[in-house]
Amino acid sequence: MQTLDSLILDVNDVFWTYLLIPVVVLAGLWFTLRSRGAQLRMLPEMVRVLKDPAPAPEGDERRKPVSSFQAFTISAAARVGTGNIAGVAGAITLGGAGAVFWMWMMALVGAASAFVESTLAQLYKVRDADGTFRGGPAYYMRRGLKKPWLGLLFAVTITVTFGLVFNAVQSNTITAVVSGSIGAENTDRVAPVIGAAVALLLGLVIFGGVRRIATVTQWLVPVMAILYLLLGAVVVLMNIGDVPRVLADIVGGAFGFREVAGGAVGAAIQNGIRRGMFSNEAGLGSAPNAGAAAKVTHPVKQGLVQALGVFFDTLLICSMTAFIILTTNPALGGRQGADLTQSALESTLGSWAGHTLTVVVFLLCFSTLIGNYYYGESNIEYMTTRRWALPAYRTLVLVTVFLGALGTVSVVWNLADVFMGFMALVNLAAIVPLSVVAFRLLEDYQAQRREGRDPVFTASRLPDLTGVECWPDEAPRDRVA
Repeated sequence: MQTLDSLILDVNDVFWTYLLIPVVVLAGLWFTLRSRGAQLRMLPEMVRVLKDPAPAPEGDERRKPVSSFQAFTISAAARVGTGNIAGVAGAITLGGAGAVFWMWMMALVGAASAFVESTLAQLYKVRDADGTFRGGPAYYMRRGLKKPWLGLLFAVTITVTFGLVFNAVQSNTITAVVSGSIGAENTDRVAPVIGAAVALLLGLVIFGGVRRIATVTQWLVPVMAILYLLLGAVVVLMNIGDVPRVLADIVGGAFGFREVAGGAVGAAIQNGIRRGMFSNEAGLGSAPNAGAAAKVTHPVKQGLVQALGVFFDTLLICSMTAFIILTTNPALGGRQGADLTQSALESTLGSWAGHTLTVVVFLLCFSTLIGNYYYGESNIEYMTTRRWALPAYRTLVLVTVFLGALGTVSVVWNLADVFMGFMALVNLAAIVPLSVVAFRLLEDYQAQRREGRDPVFTASRLPDLTGVECWPDEAPRDRVA
């Protein structure tokens, strides 16, 4: 296992340092410059759009469409999970406090990528027989870029990455926090039991009873996220005198002002960007699958909402984890995952806080397991309609969840980095050339806003576009913003 971990780590270092980080950063900067910093200057508009009700249903009044806010909560439920708790802890362990700064920078730049990919997903979405919408990178690769082979490659990649590898990360995190909460000295003994229990619960969801349990988790996840933020706020307030030191450590560590080792800055940048991407998924191509489900009057609206989701994830929840850990000033050598966050809470609030975090992490990770599974399922349906494909995929997911609970933290996270990086490259290969379409949509949106209207997009506004299915040729009566 140690040899495998070393091999994966070596591949990661080369892959991320010399290829992925430059590509991701350059793409995000290009999108930022080309949109004139839309992800920052349009923050008030993001909040306004978030409160938009869904347009009235067409035909059957019982079919209530997914609103922009509902799509935001779906993607937030998938984002807010392991990356926010275990990922941030791992980044700080490996890259020091400076990794947090680069996570922030990744969010500010990456929000532009999130805007582009979700705007495109809205434009090229398709309608199912029941009147709902689906879409994502595979669809804009086929319908917008006219490269169905690239769409197929992405569909395979996201199915493996989210349905299998990332779900192994979720079960691994659940095992870590449960073991820490019950005081298990030998994780190897309890890991199979925890893994089997998580796989059994997930099986009950994905093989039956999905609607009822998914409805419950949609309500539980926001509650647990709020509870986590409240716990974190208490810790920070109790250690408020350490906040200036923490901020100085974050900025100093980011630029090497306090580091002796020459590789410290590189470690901070690498781990900050990796964990930032894993957490907020900007440019990764996953969130557009949820964003495409919303019914909005203009594709740009959902692009703005998904960009806001990046800020919510990284600048709020990830930052809270960072301050929980760094204000307690832990020794970073021994712990490196969710158990580091757990121990930081316990050191300030007592053992009850660690147990509370266990519940929070379990619910967040379990809801993310479901969301990751469905990202894969929707792309399985894109790839094939054969009846045996879904049962086979579901079985493989459960096996992966069980095995993920048995793996070491380092191996699981490093393997996730490899698959996440490849998936991001495939998605960026599509959204960079297609971004010109997203920017034309943004110009159309802004022109309508300057006229005092609530923007409405129709296919006739950009008649040269092909592959657009779900947008009417004629606009309904204009709504005043």
